[in-house]
Amino acid sequence: MGKTFEKPEALSDAHTHYCPGCTHGIIHRLVAEVIDELGVRKRTVGIAPVGCAVLAYNYFTCDFQEAAHGRAPAMATGIKRVRPDLIVFTYQGDGDLASIGMGEIIHAANRGEKFVTIFVNNAVYGMTGGQMAPTTMPGQRTTTSPAGRNVEEVGMPIKVANLLAALQTPAYITRQSVLKPKHIIQAKKAIKKAFTYQIEKKCFSLVEVISTCPTNWGLTPVESIKWAEETLLPYYELGELKTPE
Repeated sequence: MGKTFEKPEALSDAHTHYCPGCTHGIIHRLVAEVIDELGVRKRTVGIAPVGCAVLAYNYFTCDFQEAAHGRAPAMATGIKRVRPDLIVFTYQGDGDLASIGMGEIIHAANRGEKFVTIFVNNAVYGMTGGQMAPTTMPGQRTTTSPAGRNVEEVGMPIKVANLLAALQTPAYITRQSVLKPKHIIQAKKAIKKAFTYQIEKKCFSLVEVISTCPTNWGLTPVESIKWAEETLLPYYELGELKTPE
């Protein structure tokens, strides 16, 4: 009897360091499946961030580099320009990309760099201590906003995908989630489209993925999914925001 479901070749056998209920593992698998299906593993280079996915290089069997905090787009730019034959992607969280790395991602997108960014948005700094992130929701409690995010003092959460979609440079910008099976199916389609655009040398691509963080949210995995559906999805609308066509 043949197998109908198996581990992607692009994923390693390493045990995960992610917290129980974290959806980084789902996103990793989707990226790995796409790499396998497109047959580009041997010429793919990933860029790991500073944050929860700092050890992403342990989980993929393609080449990986480690970037300074927020600088993954700059490193991806250099690699892709020197070796345009490679398939390059950054894998970044909202603290890494939307805070210290905001300038990097905006200018990379505006230049139309031909790489893919997987942007994981769980509305909080994860590994570094659960601080308020640029994506933290109004009233959401974090270690640096124990009374909840005060939008009068720090402004509203930044919608990164919408911000990049406003640029005139052709790009593929989409926001997906991995909260339910139907969302996971759509997220994989979006990731595959992003990598395909790179293979075709068309444009910069960013796939924002709404994720969970049970540990820093102080919720169970099940409660986290419910909170994300009720709080994050109404604000961070899912769907394609920009296509290069």
